[in-house]
Parts: sequence; C-alpha cells; structure tokens
Amino acid sequence: MGKFNFAATNHFVSWGWWSCSWSGISTIMMLKTTRHRLSAGTRWPARPRKRRKVFNELLEHRLIKRVSFEEYRAKVRDVYDGPQGAVLATCSMLSGHTALGQRLFTKRKFDLHGARRILDVGSGAGQIAKNLVKHADREAELICLDLSHEMLRRARNRLKDGRPRFVVADLTRLPFPDASFDCITCGYVLEHLPDARLGLAELSRVMMPGARMLLLTTEDNFPGAITSRVWRCRTYNRRELARICEASGLRWHKELWFSRMHKVLRAGGICVELVKV
Repeated sequence: MGKFNFAATNHFVSWGWWSCSWSGISTIMMLKTTRHRLSAGTRWPARPRKRRKVFNELLEHRLIKRVSFEEYRAKVRDVYDGPQGAVLATCSMLSGHTALGQRLFTKRKFDLHGARRILDVGSGAGQIAKNLVKHADREAELICLDLSHEMLRRARNRLKDGRPRFVVADLTRLPFPDASFDCITCGYVLEHLPDARLGLAELSRVMMPGARMLLLTTEDNFPGAITSRVWRCRTYNRRELARICEASGLRWHKELWFSRMHKVLRAGGICVELVKV
C-alpha cells in the first residue's frame, strides 16, 4: 500500500458489508412505504439529500484532516500492524465480503485472462491476492504491495503460494518504472489518501497503455461513513472520483457490482474498472 496502500486496502471488512446490508434493508422499507403512499394519493416529499450529506460528513472520521499526512500514515499503519489488522481476514470472511469480492473474478466481471504483469496494491491480508493466484494465467507475474510489513507477512502465510512477490512500498512512490504493468488491483486504499490524485497519478504512471485496473474504494454515503469511523479513513463522491480518474489518464470504463441487489440499492461502495488511456 502506498502512502496509504496498506492493509486499509482490504476494507474487505465486516463493517463495510454489515453497513451495506442495513442500508439495503432500510432502502427496501422506504420503497415499500413510498409505493403505499403514492397509491393512496399522498404526495411524497423530496428526500433531504443535503441534510443526509451533512450528517454523513459529520459521522466520518476526521483524523485525516486534523493531522499531517505523515502522522496519519503512522497512526493507520499501527492499526493494521496491530490486533485489528490481525483479524482483518476473519472479519472479511464472516461478513461475507470475501465471498462477494470473489464473485468479481469467478464471474469474470473483472477478467484476468491475458494479463502478464499484475500488481495488487494494498494487499493487506491477501484477500484480493488470493483471487489473483487462483484466476490469473499461470505464467502471469504477481506482485503484492503494501505499506505494512506485518500485513504482507500475514498475506504470505495465508496464501501459501510461491508465485507472488511481496514488496513493502508507498502508493505515492511506487518503486517501479513507467509502464510496468498491464493489470492492477487496488482495493480500499485511496480512502487513506488526503487527495486521490496522489495515488492515481502513480498508478497511471506504472500502467501500460491499455492496461486495466480494478479500483474499489469507500463511497460518501451512510455505510461509507460507518466504515470511515471504524478504519479512520475518508470517503469519495462517485462523480468527483470519476473526474479525477479521467484527469489522471484513467478512463472510467465500467462500474462493477457484487450482485444485482447491490446494483439496485447502490450498495457496496465504488467498484469500477479503469483503463489507461
């Protein structure tokens, strides 16, 4: 994980998914109530979006805005080096996050076929890397990168595979030449950067023209605000992030969803395939 490429990446964590589940339930109840009122001829008031946005912003953790970037990085690294990071993989499995993330690869929503050099940014406990080992072509070179040495140790023990190479490095200062990779996965890392451009510029630099990237990050909604509180990170607005990606030379190719329900409810955070222009 780069300057914030550490285990945070693997926000494949319970809170994110339990929050999405509760958000989905509340959305379904709202839709049922709306249908009833409309059928009864009652006018339904416009949703107070601005009020909800302010509430979510107040709920988000403010650490990243209160301290220097270096201090913030040290604090979050301590979180993932410690007990919280040690149970990350278990929480991901119990929450269903691991299984849902796996669908992106088993259903070929993000197809690894043909990729020769793959970089997993913010490998954490190896949640995404496990799918790379399983679904990437056998001749593909796999590199797992994270800011936390301890999280990479856990990933190595969990994967038990000799293919990946493990690199401790910072997302904002990747130790690779330009145009080094034709495929990148970056899961839940950008939310540990004060400005997404710091990381996206580096990711774009090391991508070959036409290279693809699977990007997952926390969205600025209520479930995202809960995730922010738990993991001391920020959130991103979907439209604003799309503009930043385009400005960084990364085309917003297609939005991905873990399931049809996630797409209908707009749940699960931001998950998108980007292409290097």
